[in-house]
Amino acid sequence: MSMASVKQFAKRNTILPIIAVFIIAFSIFVNGFFNGNNFVNIIEQNSAEGIMVIGMTFLIINGYFDLSVGTLMGLCASLAVGLQPLGVLPAVLIALLVGFAVGMINGLLVAKVGINAFVVTLASMLGVRGFLYLYTQEQAIVGISDAFGDFGSGNFLGIPNLIIVFAVLLVIAQLVLRYTKHGRNTYATGGNENSASNAGINTQKTTIINFVICSLCAAAAGILYASKMNAATPTLGWPDTNVMVIAAVVLGGTKLVGGYGNMWFSLGGVMTIGIIENAMNLLNVQSYYNTLITGVILIVVLYLDKILKPNTA
Repeated sequence: MSMASVKQFAKRNTILPIIAVFIIAFSIFVNGFFNGNNFVNIIEQNSAEGIMVIGMTFLIINGYFDLSVGTLMGLCASLAVGLQPLGVLPAVLIALLVGFAVGMINGLLVAKVGINAFVVTLASMLGVRGFLYLYTQEQAIVGISDAFGDFGSGNFLGIPNLIIVFAVLLVIAQLVLRYTKHGRNTYATGGNENSASNAGINTQKTTIINFVICSLCAAAAGILYASKMNAATPTLGWPDTNVMVIAAVVLGGTKLVGGYGNMWFSLGGVMTIGIIENAMNLLNVQSYYNTLITGVILIVVLYLDKILKPNTA
């Protein structure tokens, strides 16, 4: 590989050297970090959020974002656990249906009615949160199905099921973005919605689909998270999950203005945040310091990203 190719790769994959630096530094200074089981633990612990990041990546490339994903994750987790008397499959399907409905409403209000996405998803977040508290009566819910819990805590050939689901969805999502008409339409819409519309792309349909994908990913994340414990709490996904999901996408290099990014970038963002949180936990750092450090690092990385990729914003 030529020096020019190396520089081009570095410009397009800013997050990779950042991750490498963190891994090297934490391996030296944090006892127990450089361990195969710990790396598996990092991926598994961030699989649910990673699935949410998949959906958010579609939406941010489209030029929008969704503030309701954290509370939607909590609601769908509670539904998947609380409705188990109806059967595990009906409970899961109802939770996914709720996710679909929230995404469809958000998408229609933004794309068809023309309401600002910030306002729509903020209102959606508050509405979903209210329904969650009403449904749970602000109490934790414990599942009655052993099979549901066994899936979330189980593994296949030594690989945790949550990691397998996350990996499969990640690959499918990247293939959709890169090789399908919807993926091309998503990039075009996020790059310049008016130009995309003039080129014959149904930008409203594209936007609605991506809001639905984002909400379905949040619902799936909630279901899988609940499956690991076979329980759910009304505080799951609140208050900072939606912010951290958006931060992971941006940290990976996907642009908030739309039209640029991919799933591998977002994976890097998720893993960076996961690695930092894991190291802080191993060092017994208080959670509020963890959040502060993550925020500072996000600002630094975004600054470096702006320097290295000045022509992609």
